[in-house]
Amino acid sequence: MSGGCKIRVALALFLALALGGCPMRPPPAPSAVLRAPARESIAPHRGRAYDLVAGESLLVVRVYRAGTLASAGHNHLIASHTLTGTIYLPDDPLGSSFELRIAVDALTVDEPGLRAQEPGGDFPPDVSDAARAATRRNMLGPAVLDAADYPEVVLRAVRLESAAGAPGGLLTAHIDAEVRGQHRPLAVAVRYALGGDTLTVSGDTPLTHAELGLTPFTALLGALAVQDEMRISFRLVARAAAYSSP
Repeated sequence: MSGGCKIRVALALFLALALGGCPMRPPPAPSAVLRAPARESIAPHRGRAYDLVAGESLLVVRVYRAGTLASAGHNHLIASHTLTGTIYLPDDPLGSSFELRIAVDALTVDEPGLRAQEPGGDFPPDVSDAARAATRRNMLGPAVLDAADYPEVVLRAVRLESAAGAPGGLLTAHIDAEVRGQHRPLAVAVRYALGGDTLTVSGDTPLTHAELGLTPFTALLGALAVQDEMRISFRLVARAAAYSSP
């Protein structure tokens, strides 16, 4: 190995260890914060109410490494097992609405069991406890989600549309995502199934840091980085509540 390569590898390893496996850049100056677009009106709640069952629902965010020294880090799985909220389903599914809440400080990082379930080799389960703890600490800190000041991410329905050319049960949900106190518009393809008193909603979609108003980590002029694009998957289980909206 040449002297230059040795120096590059040493720098990558030092940075990875010193900053905790997956560090995040310090908070941007106020002028650098991405401005949120104009907020759309939230859909009214009508129809039968279905309350989320946290123990049966799961949201997973896949975050990928980037840069020429990406091998010094690893991809991450961020998960929520504590989703709360209610989905409202009238006779016409396009009139559905919801309000879902994600407790930021309950998010997990790189659970070995979840990583072991991932196909391929993108998420090997051998992530150290120290690296997981450091990644979670940085994720919840003021540079990223700022859990101390913004303890929840809130997702509210704006409107639902039929997905063009898609079979029944597949809709496009237009969502108002409240992240760090700012409201961001998202469009996500969702599939739903209703069986008795149980409503199941699932989906898998790409999502960027920029869409959420977040800035991905970069260091060493981009040699170490986190990709802007993430991958989100979810399976929400909700059961009919004893109440409903008019």
